[in-house]
Formats: sequence, structure tokens, C-alpha cells
Amino acid sequence: MPNGIIFDLDGTLIDSRADLALAVNLTRAELGLPPIPEAQVVGYVGEGVRVLLARALPERPEALERALAINQRHYRAHLLDRTRLYPGVATALERLRQRDLRLMVVTNKPREFTDLILDGLGIGRLMAAVVGGGDCPGLKPDPAPLLAALDQTGCAAAGSWMAGDNFTDLEAGRRAGLNRCFCRYGFGDPRGESWDLAVDSLTELADHLGA
Repeated sequence: MPNGIIFDLDGTLIDSRADLALAVNLTRAELGLPPIPEAQVVGYVGEGVRVLLARALPERPEALERALAINQRHYRAHLLDRTRLYPGVATALERLRQRDLRLMVVTNKPREFTDLILDGLGIGRLMAAVVGGGDCPGLKPDPAPLLAALDQTGCAAAGSWMAGDNFTDLEAGRRAGLNRCFCRYGFGDPRGESWDLAVDSLTELADHLGA
């Protein structure tokens, strides 16, 4: 069976902090609330949009369902305003693809937005599988989305990798039986999870795998 690499999206392939924070603060404004700092919003990212908004709107817990719809509208309008690939990502992905590895994205971000971002930044064509939030019953750190991506590409867990910046990625990778690469340049929190390799650029992962 071929080997593959599963990548997280936010904080791993893309720096999306500004656009995520903008959408949250536009949502807060529409609900009559003042903005909160970007760094505060970023600290809430990683466990899906429902958790993000529940944390970002503690003043209005009863408005969560309405906030989800509002945030979806604002994020769709602004998701590529300032979101960019991290340095070295495009080159590393091309190198890994040329080594005949199957590249996948598994993210807790809704699939609609994931596809728009991947295609808008020119890397969607490199992915053999994409699993977004809502494609599986569970979200990372549940390993089910990772196992779904492996199943779609025919890759074995043994010998494959999960690359991400957050405990959700590392825990999901551990539970799925994958090697784990911690992307320490991202904005996630490993929360005591372990890893097999830590990198400051995806170029280092490509080097490690001989690509």
C-alpha cells in the first residue's frame, strides 16, 4: 500500500489568523458586541467553528446558532483576504508529491471553505483527498476523519504521517496509528502530546522524507 501525508490546514499549510479574526469580529459586531483581539480569537481555533464561536461569544450563548450563520456569511466573503500559504509550503508539497506520496488535507474547517481556500491558493490540485468538518460524524482529535482520508487514497496508517500544529492533529494521528510531525511555526497548542518530528518549515519534513 502507498504511504501518505495528512496535513492540517489552519496553522499548518495556511496562515489564516487575520481572516478568522475578522469574521469573528464582524459576527460580534452584528450581534452588538465590541471586537476582541486577533490573538484571543486565534487561541480559540482548532476544534471546529462551533467551539470557536462558543468561546468567542461568551456574552451571548443563546445566540450561537444565529452566530454560526452570520459567521459563515462573513467568513465566506473574506476567507482569502489575507490568508496565505506559509513560506516553503508550495515547494515542499511539490517535492513530496514527486516522491509519489499521497497528499491529503484533514481539517475541522467546513469543507466548503476548505475547498475554496485550497483552490484559491493553488494547492487543491495536489491533494488526493480532502476531509473537512462535517464530512465525518466526528472532528479531530477523533481519528475517524484521518482514517477516512487514508481509506479514500488506499494508504496504510503504518508509514504514513499526520502533520499539524495543534493537539487535535497530534492526538488524532496517535490514535490513528500514524507518524506525527509537529509544525511548531503554527498557532496551535500541542497540550502535552508527543511527536516523531518537529519542524519550523514544511521544507524540513520534505528533507526528512528524502523528497
